[in-house]
Amino acid sequence: MRINLLSSFAAGILITTAICGTVYFTDNSKVAKASAKPAAKPAETQTLSEKEMKEKLAAAGYVIQTKAEYDKSVKEAKTSVQKQTPAEDNKSTKTVTKLIVNVSEGMTSIDVGNMLVKAGMVQNAFDFSKVIEKRELTDKLRPGVFVVDSNMTFDQIVGTIFK
Repeated sequence: MRINLLSSFAAGILITTAICGTVYFTDNSKVAKASAKPAAKPAETQTLSEKEMKEKLAAAGYVIQTKAEYDKSVKEAKTSVQKQTPAEDNKSTKTVTKLIVNVSEGMTSIDVGNMLVKAGMVQNAFDFSKVIEKRELTDKLRPGVFVVDSNMTFDQIVGTIFK
């Protein structure tokens, strides 16, 4: 590339930039003036009294409570829960834990094992993965949503998730 050609190109860019800058800073069109005008006044708002606000909210289906009423209802709820807890312990029934296992694309048997460990259904995720490898089920893990519970045996859990 010749130096004269490059100099001519640079001079053209410089002249074009100077012209655009001059037009931009000296233009007094109506568009610029219109944006400088203040925005229209918002519609006047009516001021409601506390009683009127409560009536409107109650009519819309909201429950209105003062801070003291709210604190009292929370305290009553906590005491009722504490009273129910000992009664449930006397039943001595085993609680059943249900777990929804959402297997997504790219998950491994260790990932599934970690979910089962968090739910308390399996002791160790690594051991779970080793059992899956021994049974040659690593290729059987497919994306989907599976429901398992604590009443299921180990084989039933594996059979549900690894089809």
